[in-house]
Amino acid sequence: MSPLSLLLALLLGYLIGSIPNGYIIARLKGIDITQVESGRTGGTNVSRALGWRYGVLVGFLDILKGTVAVLLARYLFGSHPDLYAPLAGGFAVIGHNWSLFLGFRGGAGGATAAGALLGLNPLAGAIMVPLFILILVVVRYASVATMSIGLGGLGILILFAGLGIHHTPWSQVLFGLIASAAILWALRPNIRRLRQGTERRITFRRTSS
Repeated sequence: MSPLSLLLALLLGYLIGSIPNGYIIARLKGIDITQVESGRTGGTNVSRALGWRYGVLVGFLDILKGTVAVLLARYLFGSHPDLYAPLAGGFAVIGHNWSLFLGFRGGAGGATAAGALLGLNPLAGAIMVPLFILILVVVRYASVATMSIGLGGLGILILFAGLGIHHTPWSQVLFGLIASAAILWALRPNIRRLRQGTERRITFRRTSS
């Protein structure tokens, strides 16, 4: 295991995660998404500014960058030990939430974490991504759905590693820890509003300008 390779995997994940898809798409429509509603760049805020179709597009692109970060790290640095890909995936979430290109602003990391989980452990991802969508549709709190990806993904990876399911190494739990911490830290205001009963439900409707 090379310390340089580990550092490069972290940097790779962070830079890919930092690509501000929501900001770019909103700018193409003449809107600075960092000045709208929560100021976040993820699909939820883009939906509020531009409509649900654009929100879904941003969500897909954010999922994609999480998957790409994991698969590219595994391709470049290998999977023995399987440490580079989990670190790249975790730092992709950090990059999404605190983008180098937006003055360390960004989103909450749910979609990027989902994409990284799919790339890292397809079975765990296949369980968590539909659950994430179900929670989002039923509960309609984007923050709750986002936390479910982080904490649920962490729980499933621990379970898989402990029981030896899908040949899951314990190193993948590191991704779950990093992603969960990044998501929970970014969602502190939302968690406070959930406790107060003032958290806004998602509607995917465009707000008036």
